[in-house]
Amino acid sequence: MTQENEQSTILLRREVIEMLKKAREHPRQTYNELIEKMLDVFLKIKERNQYDEFLHKIQQPKMKELWNNKEDEAWEKI
Repeated sequence: MTQENEQSTILLRREVIEMLKKAREHPRQTYNELIEKMLDVFLKIKERNQYDEFLHKIQQPKMKELWNNKEDEAWEKI
């Protein structure tokens, strides 16, 4: 497969193009390189957020058990 067949054209608003220009790390960086790097960062953040959500969900029952108990309620009345 030639490189021609591996490429596509996408339409972007001019504002998005200007933002991409500002985001470049150097003037010769291609939009393709920039978008690949942005996607890599985005996917890592997304994966991290899913992990954090998972931890939060599995901790919820234990936290309820620890915080919702009669001993704590007794201390609140003192």
